[in-house]
Amino acid sequence: MEEAHRSRCPINLTLEILGDKWTLLVLRDMIFGGRRHFRELLRLDEGIASNVLADRLKTLVAEDLLTKADDPTHKQKAIYSLTEKAIALVPVLAQIGAWGVKWLPVSEELSIRAKLLEKGGPLLWDQLMAELRAEHLGTLDHRAKRNTAAVRAKLQKAYEETVRRKGLRGQRGPRIPQLGQGRPRTRT
Repeated sequence: MEEAHRSRCPINLTLEILGDKWTLLVLRDMIFGGRRHFRELLRLDEGIASNVLADRLKTLVAEDLLTKADDPTHKQKAIYSLTEKAIALVPVLAQIGAWGVKWLPVSEELSIRAKLLEKGGPLLWDQLMAELRAEHLGTLDHRAKRNTAAVRAKLQKAYEETVRRKGLRGQRGPRIPQLGQGRPRTRT
């Protein structure tokens, strides 16, 4: 039996999957932060509740945006992987970030990645998607052969440099989260 949808409009159907407050943030942290475990994702900078995260992950798996498997390094952990369907959202997230930089009161350090993605355009997005395919799908193409984490590492380095530079100007900035780590905290 087919599910009832408000309409068959592609924007409506997309929003039925991605249009809540948390789903794109979970995908953001998997794509740009390298987070793959429940506890890593629970530390979203915006503070998601565990029951909400569990619900979003379940939905993302059901909608074939993520896969869930037992983590071979730990018997009690699951590891989430992006599917091709989720990886294809990189250009969408890049455009959402670019729009936010242009129209919203973003912070310099949290917008640097969006600025670089906008500047790099489709070529950079394709490189990032190739890296994600290598990491999550086990496929390696010519764009990812040299360094399977080059784009994410470049984005992380730019973030860290921005935080350091702001700190040098006497401003207290957040702790620099490494890929896969939790919410930044204010330095004391």
